[in-house]
Amino acid sequence: MSGTRLILASKSASRRAMLDAAGAAYESIPADIDERAVEAGLAGAAPSEVAEALAVAKAATVAALHPGALVLGSDSLVVANGRRFDKPQTREEAGEHLRFFSGRVMELHSAAALVKDGGCQWSHTSIARLHVRDLSEDFIAAYLEKEWPEISHTVGAFRIEGPGVQLFEHIEGDQFTVLGMPLLPLLGALREEGVLLA
Repeated sequence: MSGTRLILASKSASRRAMLDAAGAAYESIPADIDERAVEAGLAGAAPSEVAEALAVAKAATVAALHPGALVLGSDSLVVANGRRFDKPQTREEAGEHLRFFSGRVMELHSAAALVKDGGCQWSHTSIARLHVRDLSEDFIAAYLEKEWPEISHTVGAFRIEGPGVQLFEHIEGDQFTVLGMPLLPLLGALREEGVLLA
């Protein structure tokens, strides 16, 4: 083992839970970046490229403050019917998102990147396709009553590990991608970096 310090540049409960369950030792230091500013420089880029760029930017911001540490940045974004969605700012906006997703396929792009001393050591993006069932107004109202404001921190307005699983009739892709981080490729990269035993 290299003794390299691993920092997760996020306060995401689901990402922390994935690393905890996998047995990785790390610290959590959330990145403070202007995501919209990063995205503005990526006009016309594919969703997976945007997610990856945001993951790298988050990791680089924290890495700049912690020399020698390996910093993990991660980001997820949702596209449905060619339209990209950010985290809902209000309960009403969450309802609008859910009505738009109803009966459609939601494409979730989850990216992770490892940055150390200003250099990106590794990055990866995975895609999951979530088939949303037809959602009734009664369901949407009851769902928001139960899940708001917790889902304000999530793209797609759902927590798959909670009542959000009821939105879907079929999912293509692994659970880790849906939770917001391509965990299996990441664990391979952490073994390469000596953070985990090979």
